[in-house]
Amino acid sequence: MGSGADDLAENYKGAFDGRLPFGQRPALVIVDLVEAYLQPDSPLYAGIETALASAVRLREAAHTARIPVIFTNVEYAPAGADGGVFYRKVPALRVFERGSPLGAFPPSLSPEGDDLVITKRYASAFFGTHLAATLTSLGVDTVLICGTSTSGCIRATALDACQHGFLPFVVRDACGDRHSAPHEANLFDLQAKYAEVISEAEAAAHLSAT
Repeated sequence: MGSGADDLAENYKGAFDGRLPFGQRPALVIVDLVEAYLQPDSPLYAGIETALASAVRLREAAHTARIPVIFTNVEYAPAGADGGVFYRKVPALRVFERGSPLGAFPPSLSPEGDDLVITKRYASAFFGTHLAATLTSLGVDTVLICGTSTSGCIRATALDACQHGFLPFVVRDACGDRHSAPHEANLFDLQAKYAEVISEAEAAAHLSAT
């Protein structure tokens, strides 16, 4: 069995070639783009400044197109009392305890105007939150997903979007992870099985057409 990228694509060919159409009522979901992933002294620092810049442009495009923009962040009670097994598994999540400056949105990409904020405690933006109900009430059928991390909260959110009946479009340029290997592997698997993975330019084109 081959191990290169071409062999992988050939292995998946014929089984995972499906494509999803872009819907009529999109929303932009910006997942956990907060200081914990942007400050070098944070244990979760991921070096995702390029992804942040892409997400800033996407938010501007979404505002221009007048589509909903939903931010997510993470917050825990002191000592992670409401964090469950996830908090126990990932000790670095302590940076999201209530009041931590690392849980704040960066100045370049903070909610404004009619932007919504949903606070979560687990990887998926859907789990234990009202995101699905909010999207449904807004008439949304498609979610453009960006943020961090690709292998964690982006993957979980895209998978749950699919499972809740929303068309998931993951914007590659506006997603980041602390290492390129899990980033690329998860984008590959999302495209194969659960979502469409598109560029920032493709996302902007979809938004301008709505």
